[in-house]
Amino acid sequence: MNGRSEGDPESGRAGDSSGVTARQTSKATQANALFRKNLTFQKRNWRTNCCLVFFPIFLCILLVVIQTAINNLLSGSDFQCGCQNVPDPNGGPAKKVCGLQYSNSDQAVWCGIPNPAPWPAVLQVPEPQNRATKSSEFQDLPEDPSCRTLGTCAATIPYTGSNKTAADALASLLLGTSGNFSVADPLYSLATLVPGSDTLAARSLLIESALTSSRPTYILRPSCAGASPVSIPFSAGGFSFSHDFSCLETRSLWLNNESSVNALLYGGYRDGNSRKEIGEFPAAYDFKNTGPANFDVNVWYNDTFANRTTGRGPSVMIRVSRSLNMAAQAFLRYKSGPSASLPLLFLKEMPKPETRLRLDFSSLIGPLFYMWVLGFLFPVVLTALVYEKQYHLRMMMKMHGLGDSAYWGITYIYYLSLFCLYMICFIVFGTIIRLNFFTTNSYSLQIVFYFLYVNMIISLSFLVSNIFRSVKTATVVGYLYVFGSGLLSSFFFQNFVVDLNTSRKIITALEIIPPFATYRGLWEFAQYAFKGVYTGTKGMQWSNLNDEKNGMKTVLIILAVEAIVFMLLTLYLDQVVASGGGIRKHPLFFLNFKRKDKSIGSTLASSRSNSRKISGSSKSLSHMAVEDKKAVKRQDVEREREQVEELAANPTTEYPIVCDNLKKVYPARDGNPPKYAVNGFSLAVPKGECFGILGPNGAGKTSSINMMIGFLKPSSGTAYIQGMNILTDMDRIYTCMGVCPQHDLLWGKLTSREHLLFYGRLKNLKGTELKNAVESSLRSVNLWDNGVADKQCGKYSGGMKRRLSVAISLIGNPQVVYTLSSLVQFLKQLEFILFALLV
Repeated sequence: MNGRSEGDPESGRAGDSSGVTARQTSKATQANALFRKNLTFQKRNWRTNCCLVFFPIFLCILLVVIQTAINNLLSGSDFQCGCQNVPDPNGGPAKKVCGLQYSNSDQAVWCGIPNPAPWPAVLQVPEPQNRATKSSEFQDLPEDPSCRTLGTCAATIPYTGSNKTAADALASLLLGTSGNFSVADPLYSLATLVPGSDTLAARSLLIESALTSSRPTYILRPSCAGASPVSIPFSAGGFSFSHDFSCLETRSLWLNNESSVNALLYGGYRDGNSRKEIGEFPAAYDFKNTGPANFDVNVWYNDTFANRTTGRGPSVMIRVSRSLNMAAQAFLRYKSGPSASLPLLFLKEMPKPETRLRLDFSSLIGPLFYMWVLGFLFPVVLTALVYEKQYHLRMMMKMHGLGDSAYWGITYIYYLSLFCLYMICFIVFGTIIRLNFFTTNSYSLQIVFYFLYVNMIISLSFLVSNIFRSVKTATVVGYLYVFGSGLLSSFFFQNFVVDLNTSRKIITALEIIPPFATYRGLWEFAQYAFKGVYTGTKGMQWSNLNDEKNGMKTVLIILAVEAIVFMLLTLYLDQVVASGGGIRKHPLFFLNFKRKDKSIGSTLASSRSNSRKISGSSKSLSHMAVEDKKAVKRQDVEREREQVEELAANPTTEYPIVCDNLKKVYPARDGNPPKYAVNGFSLAVPKGECFGILGPNGAGKTSSINMMIGFLKPSSGTAYIQGMNILTDMDRIYTCMGVCPQHDLLWGKLTSREHLLFYGRLKNLKGTELKNAVESSLRSVNLWDNGVADKQCGKYSGGMKRRLSVAISLIGNPQVVYTLSSLVQFLKQLEFILFALLV
């Protein structure tokens, strides 16, 4: 240190405090103090808390308004079965009758059908331009590609089997014998033939699109020689219509084994061949070891017609029944003769009640909105933690005795309680206004999900707070996270969830990202709620967690594990990054053994030998040696160093502050030599002495005190407060010291009384003792009269804030008090400091 000035120790003595011993504050007392402070602070912050509580309520009301508007829109005549007033044949008043006969095409889908019409079983065949033809990869296919231009390509049915003779016989009997239509009974005629259609099936068998579309229905035959299209009258469901039927020549193709069939079918997909062409087949068969006494067959069908791969539209039925009947009937003919018949007479849907269109808007788009509601918890915690870090409030609390475990523990419990109340209000209000998202799903399952989410988001907020130093930056990033994660989950992650081709491992890996796991849980609730409303059943229950495609169980596990992992990472980074909690620790600090207490003399001797060991390059070390030689050799400085050396030889407890060759050196940068902030600072302050350090800007005054109060780690040397080493015992030192910082570190919404109550509890003051200490401190700094003590300190003048900082540093009779101020500020404060010490 380049220079300092020291007053007369005797004249500066304000009173002996040797009789006062520091009292260790328990974790429970620290937690009580912080919890009470947080409650008071949040009570004053009622506007923000009201916005936080009313936001989900506002959102729920908005969803109800939108749902009501949609219900009114869907109550029109187009969304219900058609009705007419039918005269009573007995002369009575006309009655309103609803049914298919009174409905248009839009209304018919909502009508009740007590006796669904029978429909023929139809085989799904490829469209003319998509039928498989000969190619370089598959030379055995019978059709030449030129038939695609003319639309005359035949259909091909691949087959294989262990017994080629039996397989050939069965394949030749798949299409049955040549038969003709019977106009009198077209349904039975189609049962004895093999009808096929290249139209997509409907969502149910209430209607067969093969017979109601403008496309002709095919009759599959081995040969279409002499066959011509024909229009046949048809009747179903009370309606009569004519439909065109055409012949489709169909051939069988033998392949050596099952692998060859799979290769051929895969080559028919657009991405399965080099030409990027589609080559589809109506069906494929593996007759395995089928023989006269054994029937064993595998049937291939095209599952992509179900429209389930993208999830962007409702799934439709797949026409499989006819292909199975063809194999069964071929075996019967193979065993009993070609005239044997096993007709599949018809297919028929179950009776259908009258329905109306119901669109549960809250469940349909709810996940995105609910994601935002839950996400708003994140910036609330993040900004609060960063605020305490930016304005050094966290460090201020720590310097007055608040331990790290108490700080994190009570902060966690506080936000956990607050957010659980928040989620309970959310669920209760959603239930009151009858949102199906809440009422159909199991309440206990919802509570478990939200509880795990709240734990995860609090831990995540704690973890992310280590990154930021500015409240403004944290606020912006926090709210960008809320809206961005919701949109990204809805428009990106959801595509992976609904795509059946996406591996569950990929989805699980994505769900490790916290917002994706949250969205998946909300999406599962919404899907089950929507399905429950549509089918008139319950939503997700505990039993549904074992459903094949239900991802809620994985989500619950991920949220629970992440809540623990994020919290452990927070506690670790808080020690090694020192994001507001003091000096950084070694990254492997948790591997160190607990050091045994040593006497001040032995530790001083050890420190003096170690203080000279400063790591660095040879160039840096040589520069440091030059700096050491430049140190001013003043008599008072030398006398102080000799005093410290004497204390090393003859230890005593009469000196609460002993600094032994403290140095703070900033490493070389950009070609500049290392910078000395403090160079060999030695000091011994006896009990009861008011000691001042003076010097120009940059002399190292603040750096020296910051090292003593644990805010800055020395490059070498050490200091001892009440015999405790600042490098190893800082947590114990905090219990016997007070700090008046250079800048006032206060909560603007708390009063001076509330500040002193908080810090007094940290100093283990309780009951009447605490009350008297607070009153005495406020009177000593002239902040008691005229209701000033109960006025929020954000409304104080600069001088009043400074006096409050002085009172905070002195409450609890600390053994050592540090005051960081300019000379002018210090002279103004000196009166209050001396008065407080004397009383």
